[in-house]
Amino acid sequence: MTPSAPRRTPLYDRHLALGGRMVDFGGWDMPQQYSSIRDEHLAVRQVAGLFDVSHMGRFRVAGDSCVEFLQGLLTNDLALLVHGQAQYNLMCNEQGGVIDDLVVYRGSEGFFVVVNASNREKDLEWMRSLAPKDIEVEDRTFELGLLAFQGPRSEDLLPCEGLDQIPYFGFGQGDVAGIHALISRTGYTGEDGFELFISSDKVGDAWDAILEHGRSAGVLPAGLGARDATRLEAALRLWGNDMDETVNAYEAGLGWTVKLDKGDFIGREALQRVKAEGPRRQLVGLKLQPGDIARHGAAVSAGGRPIGVVTSGTHSFFLGYPIALAMVQARSLQVGDTASVEVRGRDAGADVVKLPFYRGSARSLSEKKESRHGRPSLHQDA
Repeated sequence: MTPSAPRRTPLYDRHLALGGRMVDFGGWDMPQQYSSIRDEHLAVRQVAGLFDVSHMGRFRVAGDSCVEFLQGLLTNDLALLVHGQAQYNLMCNEQGGVIDDLVVYRGSEGFFVVVNASNREKDLEWMRSLAPKDIEVEDRTFELGLLAFQGPRSEDLLPCEGLDQIPYFGFGQGDVAGIHALISRTGYTGEDGFELFISSDKVGDAWDAILEHGRSAGVLPAGLGARDATRLEAALRLWGNDMDETVNAYEAGLGWTVKLDKGDFIGREALQRVKAEGPRRQLVGLKLQPGDIARHGAAVSAGGRPIGVVTSGTHSFFLGYPIALAMVQARSLQVGDTASVEVRGRDAGADVVKLPFYRGSARSLSEKKESRHGRPSLHQDA
């Protein structure tokens, strides 16, 4: 069978015009970088960067029993949400493995769910197979474009009024350069920022306007390379690397998303056992020496014995050294220990460090939310 060609977002021609180096990501043609990963990475950390994330899946869930339906499908407690709030969530199988990680938005007319690009069709089929007759799960991916504007100056540099009224992991309606958008204060970089849901036929105009408005301040279009580096610095997990259907929430360090006392949900019994017995594996952070970039799947050892593998690794231009996440045997490493990582056929030394590697401008927003509502939600996506 001939593989199908990658899909293209409404911004594909703009990416080419900006010199975007296009790659296949999750079945979509997406820009890996424009000028350089380093420049785009630093723009996000110091000013703001604009990402096209229209490849991600966007579902509308509506119906009389949609709260009960989603409560039985996801690990977090949707009863905590009021209209205009979003929540990070996991969708698990009966064994507690992560089918996907996603963000749920609660609106006045139902829920909106954003899932990973590579899992869109699988997630849609799973949700529809479990939905009662009164529930509609509608795929809105191709009707809506999605932009992410991320960085410590994002509020000042986004051409939109009233952004200070949108709290962390909240959302509302607004006009971006005169173009209607649903605006959420969420993102995947560790910085303050916004994700903009805009009609597919208008999202290109919004993209142009945001770049033009912020150009003199140093705003850059940013590709997947900068997105991966910034999310890894913030220790935000990537589905397919740091977790999948064979990894449970506690192993991935996401046990805080699991609300066992909210009632029954798919995977609850398995997760309850993991919590009681303790996870067999744990995700740890590694700092390596310049030049020693650990890649996904690289072996990790300690004391001369293998204990796990690297799940994500990159060079951090912002921090100035390589960083990695690794899934290792539980209690085999703790902060302050050293480990060995396979890098290009040799063993390289690595220090076990506290996560996240870097706390950006989202930290103060997260802490404000934590003081009001308990532990905050962080979005990680692919």
